[in-house]
Formats: sequence, structure tokens, C-alpha cells
Amino acid sequence: MQETENTVEKTIDENRQGEVLSGVGNKNSSKKMYIESYGCQMNFSDSEIAASVLSKKGYTTTNNIDDADVVFLNTCSIRDNAEVTIKKRLKHIVGNKRKNPNLKVGILGCMAERLKSKLLEEEKLVDLVAGPDAYRDLPNLMDKLDGGDKSVNVQLSRDETYSDIDPVRINSNGITAFISIMRGCDNMCTFCVVPFTRGRERSRDPKSILDEAKNLYAKGYKEITLLGQNVDSYRWSDDPNLRGKSLKEAPRKDVIDFSKLLELVAEIAPDFRIRFTTSHPKDITDDVLYSMKKYDNICKYIHLPAQSGNSRILEKMNRTYTREWYLEKVNKIREIIPECAISTDIITGFCSESDGDHQDTVSLMKEVVYDYAYMFFYSERPGTLAAKKFDDDVPLATKKSRLREIIDVQTENNKITNNKCVGETYQVLIEKFSKKSDKDLCGRNSNYRTIVFPAEDYKAGEYVNVKIVRATGGTLIGEVVGRVEF
Repeated sequence: MQETENTVEKTIDENRQGEVLSGVGNKNSSKKMYIESYGCQMNFSDSEIAASVLSKKGYTTTNNIDDADVVFLNTCSIRDNAEVTIKKRLKHIVGNKRKNPNLKVGILGCMAERLKSKLLEEEKLVDLVAGPDAYRDLPNLMDKLDGGDKSVNVQLSRDETYSDIDPVRINSNGITAFISIMRGCDNMCTFCVVPFTRGRERSRDPKSILDEAKNLYAKGYKEITLLGQNVDSYRWSDDPNLRGKSLKEAPRKDVIDFSKLLELVAEIAPDFRIRFTTSHPKDITDDVLYSMKKYDNICKYIHLPAQSGNSRILEKMNRTYTREWYLEKVNKIREIIPECAISTDIITGFCSESDGDHQDTVSLMKEVVYDYAYMFFYSERPGTLAAKKFDDDVPLATKKSRLREIIDVQTENNKITNNKCVGETYQVLIEKFSKKSDKDLCGRNSNYRTIVFPAEDYKAGEYVNVKIVRATGGTLIGEVVGRVEF
């Protein structure tokens, strides 16, 4: 999933940035919870599930931490910096107990799974710990707290997808929303902790996905993002005999795969936009690309993490493809969908990476000319295959220097791709007022580019056609040439 540390462009939504607060809601309940979400989009989506589960126990969300009876931090464990930030925040919140001794503090998500004992017993920073598959158990865990006990559940599940839970949309602007279509990950990338904190891959019943999407559209939402650690691995069959590996190997006619799911959701309404993240290069198929091409409301944007431009490092990362294979996939995307924007994840300074290996990554970025990039230096995570098998032998100063170089390359890529947009006209879904002025509105086009234009009499939730008149490093400036009719 996409993160925001050391990036040139922002993630899929400002509400999804790492270390961003997400507590909102009714302030009149006798029981109030305050939720802060960190890390990837899935964590923000999970916070909405947790809020829904606890709402049945009488809790509502509040946007004022001082009003809360319980504070939850939904955490990210993918890099050391994320954990350091969350621990600092925890210590600050625990300090608030001097003013409110009855305040309870809980940790949710990936960090909860990885550091449960340390957080509860050694550092005594939290009262409750719940892993990503334990949110149904939150009412029981809260009962234990009420009885004066610490409580923990980090058990991973082989089948939990929360498909019957209607999320409380605490992270939404009423126009865009997330829908989780699957959970977990079977890709054992050596640098990644996700398979150990989120468990094995499992897909959600497509009927529940469609019902949730239709409900959102009926409520006035205009765009959804389908979420999964690897959405292209989505596969479902109503046949109970097709499960696990057998489902993955079943003929396409016997299953609903991701391309079929995309089409089913896209057919809900022509003015209902569909986005998705994240794709693994080895799994995104031509069928998905042709589905994207077929439907105008499936956005022409693919997040295609490369991680490295060097084949030896890719093998060491267990990415299962080479540099050459990855470039062929990029070329196939542009052959089928010429207008498609492509973003990537890059890790610098992975174990044994040489200067030459790094230059292969630099040259990959220059060859592809990514529309956006999410860039990080390697942070060894305890429990991963890399931590067990390889030496983290690239000096930190070298990692940071290499990161600075690829950020500079992507800055130039942004100028190239944004300048190409000047003079073009795009369909834009209006999301909100511009940060800089309430006389301007902003929204996104299909390629996920931010476009700012005069507000006039337009409003959030409308589609307008905007002609681009100039570009900055991260934003397009335009003027409306008319409303969109569907």
C-alpha cells in the first residue's frame, strides 16, 4: 500500500497520509472514542470498521481528544520511523491521563500485532491491543478494560474480511470513500512485514462489495477506491470446493477475478468513479487493462511498485520479476491505455545495494518517467525474511544520499508530466476548496492529478471539464469550460 514518507507527491487522499489524525463525529454520546490513523489506506479503512463495531456498544467518534473515553491509534509497522512517531504520540497521550485518569488507550493495526507485549507490559503505554483481524472482538476487549484488566487480541484469521460490517465513514469527505475487497498478503517480499502482521490473503464476497458500493452511490458518493494489499490477486467463487490454492488455479470462467469485479462495480453508474490500489506487477493482467480501457469511469491510474531498478536486488527482495520484465509490463500498460498514469514505490539502500545497482534504479525512473513516486530508504523490520537472511550493510548516510538523488529525478519527472498537461482539457471531480483560497476549488482527474480552478458557482461533488492553463511541480491550474453531462 502507498505511504507518504519521503514522497514528492501526496498519497491517494490527504486523509490517508501517514501520521494524519482522523477523529470526527458526534460529541453528545455518553461514550466517546477518538481514532488516529497512520500509514496506508488500509489502516484508514480499518479505522472505519473498528468505529462501526464499537458503535454497536454505544460509542460514537469525537474530533476532540479531550472529550474521549478511549483513544485508539491505528498503527503502521512498515518502517522504523512510523513506529518511532507512534511511540512519541503514545507517550504524549498517556501524559494526558494526569488530567483524565479514566482515559483508556488502545493500539490497533500492524504495530499492535508486532509489539503487543512490549507496549502492554514493558513500556506500559497502552491498555488494549487489537490486531487487524480482531476488530469484531473490540466490545469484549472494552468490557475487560471496564473490569480493570488489560486486554489483547492479535490472533490472525484465515477468513476474516469484515464483509458484513458497514463502515462508519470517519475518513471521508462525503464524495470519496474506500472499500476493502481483500485482506492479507501471500507475497513474501523479503523487506516487508505485512504478511506477518496482516496474515494470509483472502478475498471478500463480491456481492458484499457491490452492495457497499451501491449504498455509497445512493448516499451521494461519487468515487470509491477498491483496497487490497494486492488487488490483482482478488479471486472469488461461490463453489465452496474452490478455496485457497485451488481457487487461484481454477479456470477463469469459474471465478470472479479482479477484472470481472472491476466491471461489475463500474456498471453501477457512469458517474461513479472507480480507483484501486495496490497492484503487484506480477499479477496485473491484460484483462484488467482491457477492463480499464472499456469503462470511462474506471480511472486511468495504476500504482505499480518497482521497488528497485536492478534485477539482482529485485531477486533479493523476492519480487519475482526482473527489470526487463517490469519494463515490458509498463510498455503493455501504455500500449493498451496510452493515457494511463503510472506511479511507483522505490526503496533505496536495500541489503548489498551497490552504487551501480542504485544507478539502475535512477535509470529506470528516467526511462519510465513516473507520474508520481513514493520513495523511502530501506528500514530493516524485525521478523522479515531480509532481517533473518541478509546484513543491513548499506550505511545510513549512503541510503539518504541515494534517496535524495531519486527524489531529484522524480521532481524532474513531475515537471515533464505536468507540463504535458498544459492546454489539455480534463474531466474533474470537485472535492473541496483549495488550501490557499476559498475562491478556488480543487479536484482530481482520472489520472489522479490535482487540478485547481476558480470556484464560481460550482460545488463539491460535481463533475466539470477543466482546461489546463499552467502547471506547478505538483498541481495543475485551469479554468472550467463546462459542466459534465452523463
